[in-house]
Amino acid sequence: MRRAEFEYHNIISFFQNIGKNLTTLSREIGLKYELEYKIGEGFRVRSLLQSRTEVVFVNAYLDEVALYLFNEGKSAYAYRALGCHSVCTEDGYDAFRFAVWAPNARAVSVVGSFNGWNPEADPMEPCGTTGVWQACIGVAHIGDTYKYAIQTKEGRLIYKADPFAFYSQNRPETASIVWDIGGYEWRDAAHMEARGQYDPHQSPMSIYEVHLGSWRAGLDYEALAFELVNYLVDMSYTHVELMPLCEYPLDDSWGYQITGYYSITARYGTPQQFKALVDACHRAGIGVILDWVPAHFTRDAHGLRRFDGTALYEHPDPRRGEQPQWGTMLFNLERSEVQSFLISNAVFFLKEYHIDALRVDAVSCMLYLDYGRDGDYLPNRFGGNENLAAVDFFTRLSKTVHRECPGALLIAEESTAFPHVSGPVEKGGLGFDFKWNMGWMNDTLSYCKLDSLFRRYHHDKLTFSMCYAFSEHYILPFSHDEVVHMKNSLIGRLPGTYDEMFQQLRLLYMYQYAHPGKKLLFMGGEFGQFAEWDFRASLDWHLLDYPRHAAMREFVKALNRFYRNSPALYARDDGWEGFEWRSVDDSAHSVIAFSRFGPEGELLCCFNFTPVAHRPYSVRLPFAAALTRVMSSLEQPSPGVLSTVPEEGGEYRAEIPLGPYEAVYYRLTRRDAAE
Repeated sequence: MRRAEFEYHNIISFFQNIGKNLTTLSREIGLKYELEYKIGEGFRVRSLLQSRTEVVFVNAYLDEVALYLFNEGKSAYAYRALGCHSVCTEDGYDAFRFAVWAPNARAVSVVGSFNGWNPEADPMEPCGTTGVWQACIGVAHIGDTYKYAIQTKEGRLIYKADPFAFYSQNRPETASIVWDIGGYEWRDAAHMEARGQYDPHQSPMSIYEVHLGSWRAGLDYEALAFELVNYLVDMSYTHVELMPLCEYPLDDSWGYQITGYYSITARYGTPQQFKALVDACHRAGIGVILDWVPAHFTRDAHGLRRFDGTALYEHPDPRRGEQPQWGTMLFNLERSEVQSFLISNAVFFLKEYHIDALRVDAVSCMLYLDYGRDGDYLPNRFGGNENLAAVDFFTRLSKTVHRECPGALLIAEESTAFPHVSGPVEKGGLGFDFKWNMGWMNDTLSYCKLDSLFRRYHHDKLTFSMCYAFSEHYILPFSHDEVVHMKNSLIGRLPGTYDEMFQQLRLLYMYQYAHPGKKLLFMGGEFGQFAEWDFRASLDWHLLDYPRHAAMREFVKALNRFYRNSPALYARDDGWEGFEWRSVDDSAHSVIAFSRFGPEGELLCCFNFTPVAHRPYSVRLPFAAALTRVMSSLEQPSPGVLSTVPEEGGEYRAEIPLGPYEAVYYRLTRRDAAE
């Protein structure tokens, strides 16, 4: 930040003393300036004569209230206090304040490019008994690299990156970078205002999941703000989900093993350039979801593991502190400071980067102490396998996020039957807004990979999901995890001829879009990429030169548009008032049919999972109706408007022409029985 003018400095010097422990302070200074004080952030001065002029002062010394909240696990803004911040000293000079939590260290100093990496040049001072160390350094500048030199109790000197750094070096380098994440002028005010007003459960949500490095290899944030955003708009997606972008050292981890939780990865540009990408999405009407990983972190020497020479961020008992399945360390959610670190991290992305939702990775790993441990775990105080600290963490996270970031969403990737994951905290739930429906995804894909001859014996895999479809607020995911590790691509696991594979992929997508729950598709699935996803290379965009793949993408585009314009497919996702079976037990033909209801009426959805045509297929309805076909998975569906035929008992029958591997939607118009 720029050095303040003298009169600004006099104002700050006056209020730094009397306002040190106040939560807020606002008053006018001679009708010229308005001053506000915020815990952990410092002072904000606005000129009343020049409304566009705003100067922010971060306290030269750490705020006692901010440190208290951090220690108590109640801080939503720990990133405003800890880490590296530009400050104005009492003498009126610009400097950078460095602050780090290392309660078991014998001594800590800041080393960097500004002091020759000399551990004796800039020692830090402890802040009472808080475990936090701080130092103000006047010779540091934006772009300088730094670490903390920590002397352990045993006298060893270890070098650690800043856990709260806003920017970090790109791999293989490991230092933090002095950076100011301000200086970007957002232009998404309309989006941010609307975000807090809409009901996500009654709105369309079609999510495109993206790994930025391999969507089109070589693009940075600036290029993606043009190419990716235009693609999303053209394909009519409502949201984009970005795989983790916190700084990580190993490309093979796809961003799920992190060293810099507050650092947007430097692989694709600067924090300000990432803000421009989010801004471009918002101005185009696209919501942004970011994958967030609060379960575990890497073992890398410069990261969080044994940060001050002791188990600090991880649990000291390896039965709770290590995840052998992934070779990583588990966050110790029993420590209040760790909860502050993670909850503040969530608020940080939702506030500072205007992220609309966090998809929380590996929630099951956090909820269960025995997850992936083959029975070698440390039970909770009641002898059970539930992680009680994780339950407390999630409820705190939910309450904080929904209080501080109105309209922001939390999405759980949770693969078990843990109850009320998306239930409100006030009613005993964890407070997530949505949960991935992993059961639906597994059942559906295991069914579809069967030869159609054998699907009749597994019909329950299509129908069982409706036994629990309304127990949570669900998202139906076909994610990156389903197209890696020898699982094959979505289209690649479907049986039959080349043409039949495309027919079934369209059938699969129409089934996904008709089933209750929001929608998610990983990149490449929209045009039927045959190869498994490879994070090292671009998607196989050349496939669009082939008619079947190009037509597949056009089909997904049309399906997205139809979905967004059909409230019956999204407005009543969470209850039986939005769904009714029409044909549930026809395992002999591997056909299902159901109706979806919305404010505009009823949509009949029929699915034939065999290559055998039914001309016609009978569907019973409790009323007379005209049926107008509005969407079909066939490339050239036969036209027509159908009418029901009366049957005994006051029911009616619709004779639907159902082609091989066809999915079809009909809009129903009720008629008087006499018509």
